[in-house]
Amino acid sequence: MCDDPSVTDLVTRARNHDKQAWDALVERYAPLVWSICRGHGLSYADAGDVSESVWLQLASQLDQFRAPAALGSWLAGATVRECRRARCAVRSAPGAGPVLDAEGLSGNDAVPVPDIPAGVIEHELATAERDAALRDAFAQLPRRGQQLILLLIEDPDMSHAQIGAKLAIPVERVGPARDGYLGMLRRHPAVAALIGAEARSPG
Repeated sequence: MCDDPSVTDLVTRARNHDKQAWDALVERYAPLVWSICRGHGLSYADAGDVSESVWLQLASQLDQFRAPAALGSWLAGATVRECRRARCAVRSAPGAGPVLDAEGLSGNDAVPVPDIPAGVIEHELATAERDAALRDAFAQLPRRGQQLILLLIEDPDMSHAQIGAKLAIPVERVGPARDGYLGMLRRHPAVAALIGAEARSPG
């Protein structure tokens, strides 16, 4: 996951004031930042403030960032720190009311909001990286392949006959075309790296 060259490339381009690269980094990791904010029980407004602070920190430190491929881990750590500051600030504000966590409990109740376990952060980071890899791989498919994959994941499920009719291809070609395009997704460097990492993981 940390060896994904596309992250390094985006960071390098963002350092050179490439707005598209910066926007791609934000799109890739925003779900991670927001999920950590939700886990800390922040309100929508406070989560927005934390998110803005984290991205401003990254922007100010991007030139000195020594491990671009570990950006996700850095963002997770920075978000956790900002969430803790935000909760402390709300609790210490004069006249502040009770702080509600994700389960609706008051911050003054006997059950405090626990810190997010490292395993949860790792899971959120892995999910963000997986989703980003799949988006990158999907974008590289031919238009017909993208259309086929989208039809395959329709809810409710569509039959091969329905898919063939929509794409104007023989029904007997739907299965082989599906296998071919899924194979292209698996061979995309970012997806292949994730598959390899999962295969090497114990258990």
